[in-house]
Amino acid sequence: MSQLQDNFGRKFHYLRMSVTDVCNFKCSYCLPDGYHPDGKPSFLTLSEMENLIGAFAEAGTRKVRITGGEPTLRKDFTDIIRVIAGNPAISTIATTTNGYRLEKHAKEWFDAGLRRINVSVDSLDPRMFYQITGENKFDTVMRGIDAALEAGFERVKINAVLLKGLNDKDLPRFLHWIKNTPIDLRFIELMETGLGRDYFQAHHLPGSDIRDRLMAEGWQLDARSAEDGPAQNFSHSDYQGRIGLIMPYEKNFCASCNRLRVSAKGKLHLCLFTEQGLDLRDLLQSPDQRPELLSRLEGQLNLKKETHYLHQGITGVTQHLASIGG
Repeated sequence: MSQLQDNFGRKFHYLRMSVTDVCNFKCSYCLPDGYHPDGKPSFLTLSEMENLIGAFAEAGTRKVRITGGEPTLRKDFTDIIRVIAGNPAISTIATTTNGYRLEKHAKEWFDAGLRRINVSVDSLDPRMFYQITGENKFDTVMRGIDAALEAGFERVKINAVLLKGLNDKDLPRFLHWIKNTPIDLRFIELMETGLGRDYFQAHHLPGSDIRDRLMAEGWQLDARSAEDGPAQNFSHSDYQGRIGLIMPYEKNFCASCNRLRVSAKGKLHLCLFTEQGLDLRDLLQSPDQRPELLSRLEGQLNLKKETHYLHQGITGVTQHLASIGG
């Protein structure tokens, strides 16, 4: 089968696979009231994941990111890594985590096949970290990042959601940190979700404000690589680390989209916003179902829209990003 492609010529080689909705943090921009289960959760099993990865790999997927919720809350998280690593077509395995289990398990996950890791650190001020996340885990997370660097990961990235009036004064601290530390900072512009208009209006900070400050301080925009997707990456000769900006309200943000999402309950999401998702789980029970699964994937891509329409105020059905591994 040829590479998954939509009607706008975009090719999709990157799968973000959520493995749980559960999260133990209470981030103000995502789950301010904490996680509350809706009945007994029934998340994808290892065998279902193996069938899902097999189909996507056959359709040209080469990178898989394990997301949540907080993916490392699954007791079989290391086994999930091994299942993905067992498919020779997958060249890159990554995860996004809040980092609370990283110090203890970084080497174990690396040995299982995990190669890239994004850790959410929304502030380098422990008090502000606590205010944003609802958890007093700053030192634990920072030790985990050190453990990941020591374990030998190909790339360690730090995700920080830009929040006006909260962490917008942290840029000098972040820059000081990456002066001599080889990590990538990813500043993510706050997105308005279906139930967060007041929060968005109070705390939205355009990523372009950060870009202007970086350019004024001598940072250079890197040439875009195939893996970058919508990120704009910057480097500076005086710094070991790099900075990436995710700015969903930028013109043509969606033109370089290269990823698809599957939720922890097996629904395909073509975008973080604007659609309910298509159930795939009935076709994840046996490898023999792969032809039908691939056909369903191809058919759904014909429905993918050119853009997310966030700039028009359309926020879709997503109540919080944790639900589909935002």
